Amino acid sequence: MADRPNVVYIHSHDSGRYIQPYGHNISTPALQKLAEQGTLFRHAFTAGPTCSPARASLLTGMAPHSCGMLGLAHRGHSLNDYSQHILHTLRKVGYHSALCGIQHIANKWVEGAAETIGYDEFITGDGHAAVCGPTAAEWLKQPGRGDRPFFLSVGMGDTHREFAEPSDVPAEDERYCIPPAVLPDTPETRRDMACYKASARALDDGFGKVFDALDETGLADNTIVIATTDHGIAFPGMKCSLTDHGMGVFLIVRGPTPGSGDASLFNGGKVIDALVSQIDLFPTLCDVCGVDHPDWLQGKSLMPLMRDDVDEVNEQVFSEVTYHAALEPKRCVRTKRYKYIRKYGPRNKPVMGNCDDSISKTLWHDHGWADYEEDREQLFDLMFDPHERQNLVDDARHAEALTDMRHRLDQWMAKTDDILLKDEYPEIPG
Repeated sequence: MADRPNVVYIHSHDSGRYIQPYGHNISTPALQKLAEQGTLFRHAFTAGPTCSPARASLLTGMAPHSCGMLGLAHRGHSLNDYSQHILHTLRKVGYHSALCGIQHIANKWVEGAAETIGYDEFITGDGHAAVCGPTAAEWLKQPGRGDRPFFLSVGMGDTHREFAEPSDVPAEDERYCIPPAVLPDTPETRRDMACYKASARALDDGFGKVFDALDETGLADNTIVIATTDHGIAFPGMKCSLTDHGMGVFLIVRGPTPGSGDASLFNGGKVIDALVSQIDLFPTLCDVCGVDHPDWLQGKSLMPLMRDDVDEVNEQVFSEVTYHAALEPKRCVRTKRYKYIRKYGPRNKPVMGNCDDSISKTLWHDHGWADYEEDREQLFDLMFDPHERQNLVDDARHAEALTDMRHRLDQWMAKTDDILLKDEYPEIPG
């Protein structure tokens, strides 16, 4: 068995926190079991609630504008330097890397993407859970798989639109579904949520195939599993939004056999309420895999949290959008109590192209969503307004908090040399 723990990074498209372990009536038993065995982070956030920036920030340990991924890879955006992907850091201490399923940080979908990013091995580019899960499982079952530490990326896209058709189980009966809190309770939104639930069930089945293979081969005894998603679910007001509905993600980490080193601290069915950003995962993996931190990392290791040395590793977390399908520059900072969002650029109305087509989007659009004016600055008190509906920017009672949150965002943008400070929006081919 390899001395260093294997790493399985297993990830989905557009799932937010809408899975069973976060309290939703959504059948994801494999992820529920993983949570009961490992550590669930209740307040984990993406650094960018759009697909490529989110994944790029996790895998480089930097904000999207710092690693270069300002928008979608298949629309011409890319990393500044693919050697900053975590697989290259792990390779220096002997790790073999393999790509199975979706990657979405290189402007290619199959073998060429693995070559661009630098993977040692390409398994499949099919991100459907029914294919990707069993294929990754077979790869794990190959003889000698545990002889050398590996980094395996397994990406599945079932909760990306278009969704699956609901089954006849009660949880997917649209008559008894409830939509996300940002949407009205209507036949359209209930139907949409029923379809999401069916897709999440299929996704979980694929995840379960991978988890089962780790158990059957004994690899689980020396593997750290990181299960997460890129951003919020693909409903209006969620994906591509800087409210918690867009930047909140599920994050479940399970370590190797208890007593086998720092990575095993993630076991035991823990639930963590500390603020965590996905950019914190790279430095955390450096610690558990025994490798030096590269100097470009902007996140913080979670190990002091896991050792109970501290209650928080972050006073605040940040998230951003520059491009999705279209330009929509905005930045935010979130503390335990407050959320502050600042919009840039000339547009004051929603960018319709940045919301995936759906019956829920059509419902909002038909009732005038495209004509709504959006505030350039927004401040929310998350204790009393967790759905971020009441903007407190002009409320004198929160003037001190507004000044503080503005300052936090300004400092971070300056420290990370944010492109928005130059008022430049580069034209990207495609």
